[in-house]
Amino acid sequence: MPGCELPVGRCPDMCPAAERARREKERRLHRFEVAPGCRGDVPRADPQRAVKEYSRPAAGKARPPPSQLRPPSVLLATVRYLASEVAEREDASRAEVASFVADRLRAVRLDLALQRAGDSETAVVLEAALAVLLAVVARLGPDAAHEPADPVLLQAQVQEGFGSLRRCYARGAGPHPRQAAFQGLFLLYNLGSVEALHEILQLPTALRSCPALRTALAVDAAFREGNAARLFRLLRTLPYLQSCAVQCHVGHARRRALARLSRALSTPKGQTLPLDFMVHLLALDGPEEARDLCQAHGLPLDGQERVVFLRGLYTEEGLPPAGTCEVLVGSKLTGRTLEEVVMAEEEDEGEDRWKSRA
Repeated sequence: MPGCELPVGRCPDMCPAAERARREKERRLHRFEVAPGCRGDVPRADPQRAVKEYSRPAAGKARPPPSQLRPPSVLLATVRYLASEVAEREDASRAEVASFVADRLRAVRLDLALQRAGDSETAVVLEAALAVLLAVVARLGPDAAHEPADPVLLQAQVQEGFGSLRRCYARGAGPHPRQAAFQGLFLLYNLGSVEALHEILQLPTALRSCPALRTALAVDAAFREGNAARLFRLLRTLPYLQSCAVQCHVGHARRRALARLSRALSTPKGQTLPLDFMVHLLALDGPEEARDLCQAHGLPLDGQERVVFLRGLYTEEGLPPAGTCEVLVGSKLTGRTLEEVVMAEEEDEGEDRWKSRA
């Protein structure tokens, strides 16, 4: 309400004790939150694993007291835990992990919105939360729609995360060392969007001149122009988080490139093209993925090594194949943990110059 001063969070745990007790009683603990070795009919919450779940604010509902709100330091520790201990779990499907992480990160954003916190520390939490969300969403396989995670809901939450973070940046209080990188992530996630490009072009010139944003603008331009060779050359060079952000557009970009090749090469008798060329041009994970892509669009194969472009055979049905994107995304995490990527500040001279001018 206007005129009401927001409180400062004082909860020291990732999940308030009252919520842990309530969810224990109601048997609403997620299996990720149950104490190891717990026996008996009623699972017990592990204070080191339980994470506050999202609860939609309702009209007329009292604001949570400070004891139920986690301060920024605890929220950042919560995001770090989700990145290191939950996102990397191997005993659960990626869809289950994404669903859990997305819900808990939504609660992180809500806790921030309901308390008084500085813009700098708020931005750090929102950046880390958004980075984790982008990573777990990018790891979902093509069958995610049939699993616990709802891709449409996850996409909405990513956009919500960008909105919260960019509003924090817009308030002007800084410095925000990672702003250029995350503004670039916003453009990459919304590749081809006129509105997103317009918003980026309204940013200060000094910020737009940072390498992270210049690269994002170059990727967006190549995507708009349909320049597949330049687009996929740029995508190969993107760091891990940027690759996670742009992954949702890779299938569409490959389809557009294949359609152009079909229009240019198709003849009544058919022309062939080596699959190795397709693998290189479209940054595919190998000949098998190239074969699957061609066959999904009605293009026959000549043996196992070449695709045939025959006039009138190219078709587009449904969504383009998602692909595994190991070359463009997964391989770029090699040698690092997700926690390291999420928590690391950008070491970029251009961003340092922007920070000094802000």
